Amino acid sequence: MRTTMIRKAHFNAAHRLHNTEWSDEKNKTVFGLCNSPNYHGHNYNMEVYVSGEIDPVTGYLFDLKLLKDIIKEEIEDRYDHKNLNVDVEDYKDIQPSTENIAYMIHKLLSARIDSKYSIRVKLWETERNGVEYPSRD
Repeated sequence: MRTTMIRKAHFNAAHRLHNTEWSDEKNKTVFGLCNSPNYHGHNYNMEVYVSGEIDPVTGYLFDLKLLKDIIKEEIEDRYDHKNLNVDVEDYKDIQPSTENIAYMIHKLLSARIDSKYSIRVKLWETERNGVEYPSRD
């Protein structure tokens, strides 16, 4: 029987969206408040969806304690209370936009979770703004 389990987590992080090849004016026009030279922070809320077949012996889809530990090690320890532009190698060459953060979270979790499971990440930058990766289109 195929099913999906969900684990929620969160982290607090600062970032700045900025393109060094653009003028300050263009950066402010495109990125608005997210272009603050002193960075700005978010309380990111995350939902991790793991889908697959339920193990007939354990009745589990996936061990929730193991999922909790993987999320802590790969995401929370890496991103929580960090400046994503400065402290996290993942964003040295890409913008730390919510879209790219969701993509990177998916990539990091996928490296630790057996490929027999499908993973989807929803990342909320604010209560009203979020991203889902991969999309269900």
